Amino acid sequence: MAILTETKDGPLVLSADQIEELGRELDELRARVTADLGDRDREYIYKIIRAQRALEVTGRGLFYLGFLPPFWLAGVAALSASKILDNMEIGHNVMHGQYDWMREPGLNSRVFEWDTVCPSDQWRHSHNYMHHTFTNIHGKDRDIGYGILRVDEAQAWNPLRLGNPLYAAALMLAFEWGVMGHDLEVENIVRGKRSWSDIKTLVTGQARKAGRQVLKDYVVFPALTGPLFVSTLAGNFTANIVRNIWTFSIIFCGHFPTGVQTFTEEETAEETRGEWYVRQMLGSANITGSELFHIMSGNLSHQIEHHLFPDLPANRYPEIAPQVRALCEKYGLPYNTGRFSKQIGSVWGKLFKLALPPFLAGKTPQPGVIVMRRGKPSEVGV
Repeated sequence: MAILTETKDGPLVLSADQIEELGRELDELRARVTADLGDRDREYIYKIIRAQRALEVTGRGLFYLGFLPPFWLAGVAALSASKILDNMEIGHNVMHGQYDWMREPGLNSRVFEWDTVCPSDQWRHSHNYMHHTFTNIHGKDRDIGYGILRVDEAQAWNPLRLGNPLYAAALMLAFEWGVMGHDLEVENIVRGKRSWSDIKTLVTGQARKAGRQVLKDYVVFPALTGPLFVSTLAGNFTANIVRNIWTFSIIFCGHFPTGVQTFTEEETAEETRGEWYVRQMLGSANITGSELFHIMSGNLSHQIEHHLFPDLPANRYPEIAPQVRALCEKYGLPYNTGRFSKQIGSVWGKLFKLALPPFLAGKTPQPGVIVMRRGKPSEVGV
């Protein structure tokens, strides 16, 4: 396999040897970070957990004063921030095994549960295994459109695609429920490709986990505030919606803005370690921002680094990002990054454009990366 990418000076070809050398350099970078893990990483995650718990206690406490609008709004803000931290900087990263080296039972990826309706074991399968192994491979990675959206021109168009932006908005508002249903493969159930026997165990686990979440947020905690039951219920509901919108936006900015590329099973057959690294770099995008922004995004604002090293503590991504970018420049590969407004605008622009039939939407300019496999070039990308 060789990779050819267009530059201002013309085409640049990366040979198989160069790709494997890039892979070795990334392996060395990973090894250096792994060898350096220690007290500062341990203290970082403990600090985040303390902040998350303080925000949750503050938010739920403020709901006891919910009859005063400023306190209700402050409660929603605090609880929303708590749920975002639990979902992204704690839950997502812990379940990737980023802190297994600490041997802390409460941070063990195999037993950790998060404050959302999706059972952690199902998420680890759909996300850790399916998505991170087969990133952006059509027919393998179901995160390409989540089974309901057209986010890539390689996905076939039909009249139902006209609702693409509406489906995306619905998924955004109910994102935790969309994530929960991911492993069910609802589109395959509708097509008759999956039966009840295929999903019975999944549904049982989902009902158990979602039932506990609904009971906690919409019955127990509202009941504890007595006459403010409805106000507290509304606050909990709003905090969940805020968390869903934020999580959807960060994840979609990392996977679907202009320039992020997709692949076919044929193009990635017999993939080497170096080629896997290149696919992760071409199939991801970053978001620039402040330190607080990165923390609140679970450092998934460094999606390129996360896809390269999903089990390294995410607080290390900002420090290795310049080294990853330098490697991209060295080998002539694109490093897709930009402001949140730019990336999210690009995502929604694509969702609207791809809702249209191809003869109206036109074709998106390719980023110029071509994969050469067995001497036969084929374009890869959106």
